Amino acid sequence: MRTAFAIGAHPDDIEFFMAGTLLLLKEAGYEIHYMNIANGSCGTTQYDTPTIIRMRTEEARAAATCAGAVFHGPVCNDLEIFYDKPTLVRVASVMREVAPEIVLTHSPTDYMEDHTNACRLAVSAAFSRGMPNFPVEPPRAPVMDKVTVYHAQPNSNRDPLGHLVEPDFFVDVSDVVERKVAMLSCHVSQKQWLDESQGHESYLQALRDLNEEMGRMSGVFQYAEGWRRHLHLGFCGPDDNPLRTALASRILMAK
Repeated sequence: MRTAFAIGAHPDDIEFFMAGTLLLLKEAGYEIHYMNIANGSCGTTQYDTPTIIRMRTEEARAAATCAGAVFHGPVCNDLEIFYDKPTLVRVASVMREVAPEIVLTHSPTDYMEDHTNACRLAVSAAFSRGMPNFPVEPPRAPVMDKVTVYHAQPNSNRDPLGHLVEPDFFVDVSDVVERKVAMLSCHVSQKQWLDESQGHESYLQALRDLNEEMGRMSGVFQYAEGWRRHLHLGFCGPDDNPLRTALASRILMAK
């Protein structure tokens, strides 16, 4: 079974930036996996920490179920996604369990450090997948299969300095954007939090707006997700591009 693994920082990040492509990979025959590294502990002004962690974990699990994805639980609190060994060995253990052909993760730079560090952890976990002298927790045997890593667009499609980030290619998600919205709707606790903390007038519309901007950038699609492929060294062959192969009819190269 070919597998694709989406790794986000917080509950709802996969929905905003990666879910359309993940859903299309499932339609293309992939087994899909879903993991948020953090548990959503800070995403509230209403609830105490244990309550919001429980709520957001249940919401994320529901979203994964909505997508038909295998759910993998978080390993740390919000704002504690550090690029350190204790976190890396736990993410790397899940990477070996999943043994994906495709990894979907955050942009290498994004508006907040949790996103950037989640990307670094996902990349290092994929890189170390076949290293027997790098022990992981819980222990799992190394896997030698090739993996190709793809980076989603940053939040707002811009880097931390406000510069527009252009993807290498676009994936047409026009006919699955409402399924993305359905997944995002599972994260009920976040609507008020994002309205208060980031000024989102409409939590669900914000997702559509991001994908619509990508669609306009493509010049072809109504709604799109943008992607950049990580350098192949240490991961896969120089010409390997399984995402492009799997979704060929939906992909437009930007260059």
